[in-house]
Amino acid sequence: MKFTSALTAVALGASTVSAGLGGNGASKMEEIMELKTRDWAEARAKGLFAGSKLYKKLSAHQPCRNGKSGRKGQESYACKNVDMHGFLSHEDLGSDNKTGNDVWGWTSPSGREFGIVGQWDGVAFVEVNTLTGSLDYIGRLATSSPQIVAWRDIKVIGHYAYIGADALDHGVQIFDLNKLLEVKPWWNPLFYKPKVFSVETDMVHFDQVGATHNIVAHPETNMIYAVGGRSGANNRTSPCAGGLFMIDVSNPLKPVSPGCIPQDGYVHDAQCVIYKGPTVKYRHREICFAYNEDTLTVVDVTNKKSPTIVSRTPYVGNAYSHQGWLVDETQRYLLLDDELDERDKVFPAADGRTTTYIFDVSDLENPVNTGYYKSPAKSIDHNQYVVKGLTYQSNYGSGLRIVDVSGVHRDPTGGNFEETGFFDCYPEDDAENGVVAFLGTWSNYPYFKSGYILLNSIERGIFSLKYTGRKAKYASP
Repeated sequence: MKFTSALTAVALGASTVSAGLGGNGASKMEEIMELKTRDWAEARAKGLFAGSKLYKKLSAHQPCRNGKSGRKGQESYACKNVDMHGFLSHEDLGSDNKTGNDVWGWTSPSGREFGIVGQWDGVAFVEVNTLTGSLDYIGRLATSSPQIVAWRDIKVIGHYAYIGADALDHGVQIFDLNKLLEVKPWWNPLFYKPKVFSVETDMVHFDQVGATHNIVAHPETNMIYAVGGRSGANNRTSPCAGGLFMIDVSNPLKPVSPGCIPQDGYVHDAQCVIYKGPTVKYRHREICFAYNEDTLTVVDVTNKKSPTIVSRTPYVGNAYSHQGWLVDETQRYLLLDDELDERDKVFPAADGRTTTYIFDVSDLENPVNTGYYKSPAKSIDHNQYVVKGLTYQSNYGSGLRIVDVSGVHRDPTGGNFEETGFFDCYPEDDAENGVVAFLGTWSNYPYFKSGYILLNSIERGIFSLKYTGRKAKYASP
């Protein structure tokens, strides 16, 4: 089903667009894309995208023993307090390109757990066995663009997945995840056939936005924010400027756009919440923490007809503000990852060790960068999510890194942050304690009730992991 209607509002509440990085932002984004493309081409030439020929399906529990998990050779992974329970290559998941990117998850009302695995040529669906952690391939949905691109992003509200890609005319795919239950019904878990879903009849296509670099979901308000993009209605040079492109999905079958928010220009990623933090004047309002290339930008999006910029905060060490997450429900601190500081050797990341920036956002109008955490390993950071005081970071070549950040209220500089576990899905750089390159993991999903974590590798496939380390040291205030 294709959904098309006129954009009801554009460039809301602003006659000019904040320059931000301006032309430099465009050049930085192009630089990142070129660097990634080069790294992937070199890895492909070395045979690292060989699919199931090189990376075999694994269903048996592989405990982390003596610092290793998995099979021998290129299927043996350095680890600490993280066991492997399952693996499927991108080829096993039906991808012709055999290359991965984002990942997200969904839990059915009955408790079944599914992963939506991003790939260059679409998404694949897997089910996680909640008893063993093994993975079953359920089916796939192809891209809605003639372009095969590296950048695809996925989020879930209710039982619908929202899938965007930074590709020509891709728009946002809206897929009813209940369809997965029909492919593999509970009463027939063994004898089923994975299904290739139709982009014509098995999904809704929201085509107003064109290309999107990331998808931001806010379930509490039934809002999707499509951000970034190289073409279409929300590209950097459009009236929307690549900002927060609003999509109301209260009725997923008939999505409506209230408009876009261009005031601070291009948004790379964001997290949106109903605010209940210390800044009293903004409580109960819908606030987005946006990562806008050169700043942390706070936006009040409560009034869709008149959204406002609350603050723009630069920071020492900025090379490309990429993504981040609030530490806990107090909404006082957040963590920010910068995607170019290690690569560009910008202090404090000049030594190449993954650097996470800590912000005190207790005053939304004046956030303060209070400190930073440095990983023991060299790597570029990409995406992170915080669950119960532990941040689960996908740091390219150093893999999944789990860090206890619960002590930030006691020491906002990050002095008591501690790595409590890791799973390194890119062993090719282990001899050097990591390299600063765009290889390894893209993202992870740590929210399943079963405790299993999905980790998507660019070159290999999807891993099912479980953390066995200690809980966060400090309780949330």
